[in-house]
Amino acid sequence: MHGFASDPIDLPPPFSLVRLRESGDAFTHATNIAAVSGAGTLVYVGRFDLAEFAVVLEPNEPLRTARRAFHAGMVALADALRAYAPPNKPVTIDWPDAIRVDGGLVGGGRLGWPASAKEHDPPPWLVFGAMIRTIAMTEEQPGVHPLSSALEQEGFGETGAVQVTESFARYLMLAIHRWQVEGFESVAREYLTRLSRERQVSRRLDEQGDLIQHRIGANKTERHDLFNALATPSWLDPKLGGPRL
Repeated sequence: MHGFASDPIDLPPPFSLVRLRESGDAFTHATNIAAVSGAGTLVYVGRFDLAEFAVVLEPNEPLRTARRAFHAGMVALADALRAYAPPNKPVTIDWPDAIRVDGGLVGGGRLGWPASAKEHDPPPWLVFGAMIRTIAMTEEQPGVHPLSSALEQEGFGETGAVQVTESFARYLMLAIHRWQVEGFESVAREYLTRLSRERQVSRRLDEQGDLIQHRIGANKTERHDLFNALATPSWLDPKLGGPRL
């Protein structure tokens, strides 16, 4: 059994839960209520086939650097799945926002902020949203969409939306604590180790969260802009309302 919308969700004390029906949109709802509901509000949509949730954050630094909260969210999302993954089953991030399990796309994260927010001022709020496909609902035979997957197909057993959401909340607290105590470098290091591996490439995140890649031997450096990359989630199919197939 993968759970139902009404199943209890056990969140750590800083979080307050807002439930939506299956037809709801966690990310949109969270951005709509963020200014009033405040930090720690976690919006959850009870769907059978998806873990869908969004959390409100209130950073105390300028927007241009506060966006690095996205990396903390992605680390927490990857670790939430790793906690339930079968042994030796890799959970990786495709820059900047997609989550793969053993190479198959299962979902990802996204970040929102007020349209009126200024780059050099702290934003009133940020919203980190995520979707993870728990069950493949298509009737097509396995192998038709070889680049996509679902937790059930990857051997996650009974792990459903409730377990993924609870696990994410715990790991997000851990990532934010690490940031506060050790600095963003610790979060950056965790994020970079979860990226899909590429040989002969060194990577780092700069103070704005951009990815800087240096190709060893080719003496070539590439910058991947976080602001532009977050404009359109790479993993999201708007027509499906979920991760791409």
